[in-house]
Amino acid sequence: MSTFGTNGNSNGLSPSHGSNGKGRGGPPKRFREVNIELGKLFDKLPPHSPEAEMALLGAMILDPKVTGEVLSVVKSADAFYVAAHGAIYESLVQLYDRHQAGNLVMLGESLRDKEVLTDVGGPDYLMKLARETPAVAAAPHFARIVAQKYKLRQLIAAAGQIAYDAYHAGELGPDGAGEILDGAEEMIFKIAEESQDSDPERLEALLQIEYERLLERDEHAVSGIRTGYTDLDELTSGLQNGELIIVAARPSMGKTALALNLAEQIAMGGTPYGHKHGEPQAVGFFSLEMSKSAIAQRLLSSYSGISSHEMRSGRLAQHKLDSAQRACDKLREAQIYIDDTPGLTVLGLRTRARRMKQQYKLKCLFVDYPQLMTAPNAARESRQVEVSAISRGVKALARELDIPIICLSQLNRGPETRGDNRPRMSDLRESGSIEQDADVVALLHREEYYHVGDSNWANDPENEEKIGVAEIIIAKQRNGPTDVVKLTWDRDTTRFKNSTRHARGDGGYAGGGGGGGGYGGGGYGAPPAPANPMRQAGPSSSHQRQGGGGAFGDPASRPPASGGAPGPGGFTSGKKTGPVNNFRDGGGPAKWEENDEGAPF
Repeated sequence: MSTFGTNGNSNGLSPSHGSNGKGRGGPPKRFREVNIELGKLFDKLPPHSPEAEMALLGAMILDPKVTGEVLSVVKSADAFYVAAHGAIYESLVQLYDRHQAGNLVMLGESLRDKEVLTDVGGPDYLMKLARETPAVAAAPHFARIVAQKYKLRQLIAAAGQIAYDAYHAGELGPDGAGEILDGAEEMIFKIAEESQDSDPERLEALLQIEYERLLERDEHAVSGIRTGYTDLDELTSGLQNGELIIVAARPSMGKTALALNLAEQIAMGGTPYGHKHGEPQAVGFFSLEMSKSAIAQRLLSSYSGISSHEMRSGRLAQHKLDSAQRACDKLREAQIYIDDTPGLTVLGLRTRARRMKQQYKLKCLFVDYPQLMTAPNAARESRQVEVSAISRGVKALARELDIPIICLSQLNRGPETRGDNRPRMSDLRESGSIEQDADVVALLHREEYYHVGDSNWANDPENEEKIGVAEIIIAKQRNGPTDVVKLTWDRDTTRFKNSTRHARGDGGYAGGGGGGGGYGGGGYGAPPAPANPMRQAGPSSSHQRQGGGGAFGDPASRPPASGGAPGPGGFTSGKKTGPVNNFRDGGGPAKWEENDEGAPF
């Protein structure tokens, strides 16, 4: 019939099209060797159906309109076992794309132009395909047979490649088994992904979704995943797919607490205080420091409002047990998947994260924290080289999975050697590669941490706005501005909350005292914040700004500013704090952060 022969049993990662050198290139030599050996082992040809291939091509020749439906099932010419059939299919699809009738004359001319008409069997074979087609209406059925056989051949090729690599693992070095496992998983997942199709949706449902998006598209629209922290979402436009986001701080500043708050609010689509900011999303959390049970306890404490100390003691009054029960009932809805595998390697993270994404449809991933991971042996010549390999690996994983990955990182002692204690991007431990690979670097800072027990500092009016306030310093944003976001910090429940300053008022960014429109109004009835342990005396805490400016319901932890001034930790009306310079001076090394259960990370 033809000199094309058959397609190599490709694993789907490279094209294959016969052995005569025309059309597409054949499979790599190693794949051909592997498949030949498999054929000898089982003494049979790979799964294929020449009859279904011929019937499908004949139907497409007789009725080109079926090509559109066939294309959704048979997505490339590689799906045909007979290479000549693949060449014919390719020409039929090209004619369909050009809105030209796929009749015998046009098809023959297309193949002649490619100099393969004789190789596929000439005009006589094309006529035979059209003449012997059982039923044009059965084209989708024939297409499914062709696609299924192709999938089986892909699996056989992948299995052969895995076997070949396993026999030659010695050539890959000490980490050969891990690399083979990673490659095997990647091949299988790729085959599975290529087989997935999205179901058609009626326009009515799509229009409703689009209209709801239009309602949200004002000057504060967010294109990425909303975190629930309003100012942070406005500054970054949410967490963007494929980006590596570094959250760094000194020990006990609240890194893990912030990560858990973010994970919970993304997974729940809202805060515990009733504010909904988006749809619930599946979230993965890799913890290299804390166990799953410790993570669960922290989440429960933060969500229920019961202090970590009380939670650990187990001596809870009935009303607090009731609160814990209600929190458990709500948190059960959260799609948070926690992995606390100790001693995780970059390869292990990739393998587990890929599986988690496939199984649970993850939209976001947290890693606490990657500097505790190990890189392949080749990258262990120095700690800096190892951290560089880890950083590049996590960034590549974010791109591969097409989701944002938030990594926690520790700062060296640089902030403590400077008078203002404020962190800089250069304070990142082994910082060079992390700075370079990260799309966003957020530095967490709480000034009051450095003055615990200092009553003079706490009672100084100049420090009023620093008590109970945390700053997220966006020191780098590859595709956006740098700035500072202020949050309210609740130490007892290790929770970060929106700063109470979202009333629009006079149109400025912080709003004015006479406001009441926009996001604010009367608030959402948030619970009172705990008393500030650093304050010796002073007025009791109030939870709504004077002048009618409401909030999303996240309480303040200190008295409000009077006369309509910005709320706790807020920006001044009509302007933002201003950009943060990416300073480049350093600092000394720091000890690894230890898991002190009595303090936030």
